[in-house]
Amino acid sequence: VQLQASGGGLVQAGGSLRLSCAASRSIFSIVVMNWYRQAPGKQRELVATITSGRTTRYEDSVKGRFTISRDNAKNAVYLQMNSLKPEDTAVYFCNAEEYTDYGKYDYWGQGTQVTVSS
Repeated sequence: VQLQASGGGLVQAGGSLRLSCAASRSIFSIVVMNWYRQAPGKQRELVATITSGRTTRYEDSVKGRFTISRDNAKNAVYLQMNSLKPEDTAVYFCNAEEYTDYGKYDYWGQGTQVTVSS
């Protein structure tokens, strides 16, 4: 599956952005969808996860500010980001984990830049 992330941009601290990740085919069978981010000079980190059963998990620094959701009918995953901070500045990537009889497959989008100014 191909993933296309969008919605990034420049926003002031305290502002909001909504990231979207569009999949090229149905995500109904994709068990786990994730958003990762990578800031300059840092390792990529997992920000938020949503399972096919709608269970969600968040990295501690974004809890209460970010919300991940998925719309299987639209083949899309979203990340609503509120109360943004300068330390949220990074390239954000969507990721899909698909489990089949042949093993696990990881798919990545191209990333979208989020810049939060102080």
